[in-house]
Amino acid sequence: MAYNAAPLERLIEQFARLPGIGRKGATRLAYQVLAMPRSQALDFAKAIEDAHTKIHRCSVCQNFTENDMCTICTGDTRDKSMICVVENPRDVTAFERTRDYKGLYHVLHGLISPMDGIGAEQLCIKELLARLNDGSVKEIIMATNPTVEGEATAMYIAKLVKPLDIKVTRLAYGLPVGSNLEYADEVTLGRSLANRSEL
Repeated sequence: MAYNAAPLERLIEQFARLPGIGRKGATRLAYQVLAMPRSQALDFAKAIEDAHTKIHRCSVCQNFTENDMCTICTGDTRDKSMICVVENPRDVTAFERTRDYKGLYHVLHGLISPMDGIGAEQLCIKELLARLNDGSVKEIIMATNPTVEGEATAMYIAKLVKPLDIKVTRLAYGLPVGSNLEYADEVTLGRSLANRSEL
């Protein structure tokens, strides 16, 4: 039996759908929203709406952007001979925090996982291969997480890229196995990038 007013209960249920947020945490967040001044609560709701309506994938690297192309792809100071392939947009943010990587990115939006029904055709692999046609890319850095799915995806892409005479490297194992890139500290991630090895 719900003791809360129906709109509050719906808000709690929505917060509880977020990963890592249980019923208690969702309840605290919902009451926090209710405690906000009305204008602040409406700004919060507008920010969520704007994120869903104004953000889409970059036409080149598949990272999130407001424009057709993201600022990394349009930047003229990036090393266009190198593409770092990552699982999701959060990983791009993690690498950018290191300030050590000056190349381009490609976001797969997932990993190959037959157990979850995710095959290569559901990832942004064909978009990556289309970027390799002009001969300007000399190295692909496979920066997927060091998990079974991350390794399988890296090996799959390496097999597709190797015949194109492009060097394919893998991040060094300075990262703990089974961890997520977004939670790695800058030093560990920077060392993993510097000590990458060829596949």
